Amino acid sequence: MVRVMKKKCIVLVSLISLLAARLCMGDVRAEETADEPGNLYARSAVLMDADSGRILFGKEEEEIRPMASTTKIMTCILALEHMEEGQVVSVSDYAVCQPKVKLGVRGTEEYYIRDLLYSLMLESHNDSAVVIAEGIGGSVEEFAGMMNEKARELGCMKTHFVTPNGLDASDEEGVHATTAADLARIMKYCIMDSPKREDFLEITRTKSWQFTNLTGERSFSCNNHNAFLDMMEGALSGKTGFTADAGYCYVGALTRDGKTFIVALLACGWPNNKGYKWKDTRTLMEYGLAKYEYRDVWETVPDLSVLVKNAVADNKEEKWYAKDAVIQAGIEKVPEELQVLLRDDEKVEIKKEFSDVLQAPVRKGQKIGKVTYILDGITIGSYDIVTLEKAEKRDFLWCLKKIAEAFANGVV
Repeated sequence: MVRVMKKKCIVLVSLISLLAARLCMGDVRAEETADEPGNLYARSAVLMDADSGRILFGKEEEEIRPMASTTKIMTCILALEHMEEGQVVSVSDYAVCQPKVKLGVRGTEEYYIRDLLYSLMLESHNDSAVVIAEGIGGSVEEFAGMMNEKARELGCMKTHFVTPNGLDASDEEGVHATTAADLARIMKYCIMDSPKREDFLEITRTKSWQFTNLTGERSFSCNNHNAFLDMMEGALSGKTGFTADAGYCYVGALTRDGKTFIVALLACGWPNNKGYKWKDTRTLMEYGLAKYEYRDVWETVPDLSVLVKNAVADNKEEKWYAKDAVIQAGIEKVPEELQVLLRDDEKVEIKKEFSDVLQAPVRKGQKIGKVTYILDGITIGSYDIVTLEKAEKRDFLWCLKKIAEAFANGVV
């Protein structure tokens, strides 16, 4: 009986030890993965550095999914870039029949496009999107073509637009959809690169907007439904979206402490999980703010000596009768600094490539190589190495010229 009890105790102690060991391993794994956000609700998510366009975190970021009304950021920026000052648009029957959410435009009414852009971005009105698209592109189909052309221009090769409002749709070329990575790229263009970025930010940050149709017979009031603007300090812009196929979607931007981040979320829950997108957005933004800092990674490149074969250098120290010449080379345009947004564990690779032996003639400022700064396989900076002096070719005519000069000067 005593032996049986001892065996049971030994087995129990072993089990407890094994369980403790596994728990410890679990803690270690938790620490190893704690550096990146986990437990996101969104099926696809991206955190992007808006300055460089580098994706800092991704979850199924290249999966193609419907994007609902986040589509409207492209509609808005294209309208801003193509509309004329004070442009007026007319309402078509097709615009009138758009489903909710809608402004409630009526056939033959006219509006200023600028007013409808507030309706589009603050209230996400589907009919306003169609009126804008028809006013800018002539038809929804033509405007969708403009949207797709711009997407390709921005490198969004997995994005396909069918509608200007983001309602679930498809055509012969595919489903209306994008990826979290592409959606973040479009947002970067809207807030950082477009010539109309200030107008885009002004519209998307506006709390409320009042306007009338052109005749003044009907008045409207639009309120901004982007809750993120009041959620975090530095919130910059954003657009929500929802359809039955897409689920809840969001794309937003924040700037703080000299850093600007973009978050893009697709398929971030379905009813009744409307708040998931705000939780994911905060999680990713706080991760970016906490883990990434700008560092100056520039390393001074000293002037380089380059041998030029069968040449004479354009300097007084070289003997005119020497067979070869040595000239100096260096960076053409030396930056004061190269600031890059990095995590503590990230390191920039510096690659130097140049020709240290040249054939004459060589002109001053001739490119002979480059210095490249690489992060995660992506070039973040490239600087030309050029010659700082010239070197003439030592040919027969040059030698005759030097002999004649020597005779004239009484050297020989």
